[in-house]
Amino acid sequence: MVDMGLFREAVTAWAAGGPGDPARELATELAVRAVVLLEGPSDVAAVSALAASRGRDLEAEGVCVLSMGGAMSVGRFAHILGPPGLGLRLTGLCDEAETRYYTRGLERAGAAQQGFFVCAADLEDELIRALGVARVEELVQAEGDLRALQTFLHQPAQQGRTSQQQFRRFLGTKKGRKIRYGRVLVEALEPDRVPAPLDDLLTSL
Repeated sequence: MVDMGLFREAVTAWAAGGPGDPARELATELAVRAVVLLEGPSDVAAVSALAASRGRDLEAEGVCVLSMGGAMSVGRFAHILGPPGLGLRLTGLCDEAETRYYTRGLERAGAAQQGFFVCAADLEDELIRALGVARVEELVQAEGDLRALQTFLHQPAQQGRTSQQQFRRFLGTKKGRKIRYGRVLVEALEPDRVPAPLDDLLTSL
């Protein structure tokens, strides 16, 4: 059975210099109407978790949620998926510090910029602020990572940083942790506490 995962793979291969025909054929077969461009897999986990919590099946709606592997890839993906390529609607999240890559990449592809929603630092930072440090610590404990967190917080490099900064850094210290907590943090949010960029993204779809 053809699914959106195959389309993601075809698009990623195309962006890396492969042929575009497989992605074109799958886009038609799957009736893809929009692509959510995200920097990495932790963002994908968060967006997917929020969609699920709201009873949304984005794939069934013709929406592909795609990890680009970094902000600097946005121009390449916008070119093959936007007006010069498949002509799909593009949307997504970007970090405030990376907006220049998005502005330049989307302009060159002739794609609309208003569909992209800006996180102050990054999505993890938005989620930690929305939940509060105390709640995040509870979730870390529930996930069995409290000892690792305590060890991390005693490192000299963490002294002088705010709790918000420390937790944000902790999530990125082990492979796969950001992805797991992308889901965990979103699932712990109260409906009225969803960070604006994430909420606006899903609402726009």
